[in-house]
Amino acid sequence: MYLSLFIILRFVMVRQTSTIGIADILVIVVIADAAQNAFAKEYKSITEGIVLVLTIVFWNLFLNWISYRFNAFERLLSPSPLPLIKNGKMNRRNMRQEFITEEELKGQLRQQGISDLGEVREACLEANGELSVIKTDSSKDNSKPPKSKAKPV
Repeated sequence: MYLSLFIILRFVMVRQTSTIGIADILVIVVIADAAQNAFAKEYKSITEGIVLVLTIVFWNLFLNWISYRFNAFERLLSPSPLPLIKNGKMNRRNMRQEFITEEELKGQLRQQGISDLGEVREACLEANGELSVIKTDSSKDNSKPPKSKAKPV
């Protein structure tokens, strides 16, 4: 049973991103519960446990495929990014909705090398729980770049 689980998780449930989402955790917990019965010999054969695990994996892959293929399912199955900062101003309503304190948000910004909210054009809480930050473009000064004076040859 262990070898079967290893093969299924290693070769069938290959993920392209490095993050684990809520759906992935749910699948792992359900697979663990299904496999536990096979480990405890409550099934008549190991094949029953493998079939149950493969069924769970199939539904997970199917939901991933359908959300990739159809935008309506993607919006239903994975939340859109939630803006927490816009032009240096915190969106307290969205922070309250996700139970994110000001100190937690500032800590996340510090981890990305940002010390001041004024440096942030936009910060969003992504579907995987990570904070994505777009800094303000500090190269846009009021001064114009110097013109090059090339001499004709």
